[in-house]
Amino acid sequence: MALTGSLRRQPVNRGLVSHCTHHHIVMFLLTFFSYSLLHASRKTFSNVKVSISSQWTPFCLNSTAQELRPYELWNSSHLFPNAEEATLFLGTLDTIFLFSYAVGLFVSGIVGDRLNLRWVLSFGMCSSALVVFFFGTLTEWLHFYNKWFYCCLWVVNGLLQSTGWPCVVAVMGNWFGKAGRGFVFGLWSACASVGNILGAFLASCVLKYGYEYAFLVTASVQFAGGIIVFFGLLTSPKEVGLPELGADEDDTVEEDSNRPLMCSDDGDDDDRNYSIQATDTDKHPKAIGFFQACCLPGVVLYSLAYACLKLVNYSFFFWLPFYLSNNFGWKEAEADQLSIWYDVGGIIGGTIQGLISDMLQKRAPVLAISLLCAVGSLFGYSRSPNSKPINAVIMAITGFFIGGPSNMISSAISADLGRQDLVKGSSEALATVTGIVDGTGSIGAAVGQYLVSLIQENLEWMWVFYFFILMTSSTILFISPLIVREIKLLLHEWRLQTLAE
Repeated sequence: MALTGSLRRQPVNRGLVSHCTHHHIVMFLLTFFSYSLLHASRKTFSNVKVSISSQWTPFCLNSTAQELRPYELWNSSHLFPNAEEATLFLGTLDTIFLFSYAVGLFVSGIVGDRLNLRWVLSFGMCSSALVVFFFGTLTEWLHFYNKWFYCCLWVVNGLLQSTGWPCVVAVMGNWFGKAGRGFVFGLWSACASVGNILGAFLASCVLKYGYEYAFLVTASVQFAGGIIVFFGLLTSPKEVGLPELGADEDDTVEEDSNRPLMCSDDGDDDDRNYSIQATDTDKHPKAIGFFQACCLPGVVLYSLAYACLKLVNYSFFFWLPFYLSNNFGWKEAEADQLSIWYDVGGIIGGTIQGLISDMLQKRAPVLAISLLCAVGSLFGYSRSPNSKPINAVIMAITGFFIGGPSNMISSAISADLGRQDLVKGSSEALATVTGIVDGTGSIGAAVGQYLVSLIQENLEWMWVFYFFILMTSSTILFISPLIVREIKLLLHEWRLQTLAE
């Protein structure tokens, strides 16, 4: 009996190690820290909101105090009469950023597949750094305060920052094949969490001198990172004379280690060109269109699923410290430190679940099991007692089952979707597909921030967790056709393997 390609695969780790060079390690680190710096600037804005709110509101709100004149000069920096309105405006800026970021992701993916990924990523990092500098530093130095100006800058910042994720995922997809991709991308997707920690550290070091210096430091570091990317990033192995993914598959039995997980087993096994990059017969592949990318199998389903899942994941990112302070009465600093355990769980979850999906050569069943466990962990966390150790443990478990699948969909699965048989050898698709998946997810995250605040204000925190459970269940529902299909394929492969033995 002839064995299928899946039964002739070598061990995943052997395939990964055999193709790994120092160039792979450098590109891993360079893309990792590129996106970390982008996330660091977002975290800086979250960390200095209290200082910005204080600057934008009058210091003296006592009606019996002496009125200071001239009024226009004394209150030139006071955009709002009280801290509540200033806080509401800061929340509005968050929503504006997320929506512009989501729109930008759809465009950036298309641009990244048509232009040099190195140029697009470097331009986005440097330009975003300048916008952050104008927003937080230059306006304070010049004492120029204007709500519409701030809104416009943050719209532009969202559009520029959207160039990051599609480009870095596309570069990683060019350098790392399917062999070990789940593990590699699971480990690599910790870049966002590392960026959050880096942003908090940089801001805390200089915040005592004024919030404008927090923006100055993070913007300077990000700008420097963009320069390094421009001169050091290699978008694909062919730039240093290494074979592209799938280029040497005709001469080795390791051809299936680079075959995308999203392909159909009904295809011809003799057709082994699975790279979306240019081949010897096609030096200039035509970039895939937006609607063509949407029609690729699994793209729409995973995009809708990620919209629901990113809503939950980002809600934890934005609201977890506030929930801990509001619900348990813990100090803000303690709540901030405790919330780190959610990111820790996500990092571990993405790495382990990615490794398991590599071993099974299937992603959807691993996601399904994790998300089912996430429903239970959300229900358990909503009833967590007023105990920091217990809360931290349940929080890490919740991050493991929510953050892990979120990292997998946004990185490894996006790379799989952009390397399907339908785009092999003739199209560039990685950045476009990644932009569609993450852009749809960001729209869900933006809507979610408003819905969470609305539910919490009118009902209570328990109903917020019920809402999270509903969104997590919807994620499972959207990918259920893929789950059924991949489980059938997995059972079929196991039966063939049993017969072969």
